[in-house]
Amino acid sequence: MASHSALESTIDKILSNTEQSILENIRSGLDDSQQNLDNAIPKLESEYDKIISDGEKEADKIAKQITGSSDIEARNKQLMALEDGVNKVFSQALDQITNSDRSGDYSNLIKTLIEEATQILGTSDILISTNAKDKDVVQSVLSQFSGAELTSDTFDCLGGIRVKSKDGTMTFDNTLDARIDRLKPLIRKEIAAKFGVGI
Repeated sequence: MASHSALESTIDKILSNTEQSILENIRSGLDDSQQNLDNAIPKLESEYDKIISDGEKEADKIAKQITGSSDIEARNKQLMALEDGVNKVFSQALDQITNSDRSGDYSNLIKTLIEEATQILGTSDILISTNAKDKDVVQSVLSQFSGAELTSDTFDCLGGIRVKSKDGTMTFDNTLDARIDRLKPLIRKEIAAKFGVGI
């Protein structure tokens, strides 16, 4: 039991350190792109409110299903219900992202993703690949980045970019899929904590 507690403590410390590191990277990226994203804030807030509202409805449903139970079987059911709810909310958010307009605000997002990738890789001599839907948007933004080139390769993703240094030594996945995957465990943990379910 003590080793289990020590393991949980170690995992919590690692998650805390990882979360702090991710939040610092996100804050840095947001500081650089805030001016470009100001016009998009009302739309993003509306979409955020809808996702939160949908998430709260699912979470309320889950909370009613899991209250009053303390044995292991009930706890497993709680976790499964929570996971289903989280997956439904993410599925709705992914549908909204997939069907979103690739207009001016999206161009600003692509620009921010490229800036972030060049900072992380430490070079502007990069090769960028994206999905077929975003190819024109990425191409239109590239004129602002000397040393950056768009490859003819495309791949399936929700949006965003993958970047490789021209010497081939470094890569960075800055697709929306990868960003969501990086944030999903943190969001899941926050929702679980809100409803008193340990993950």
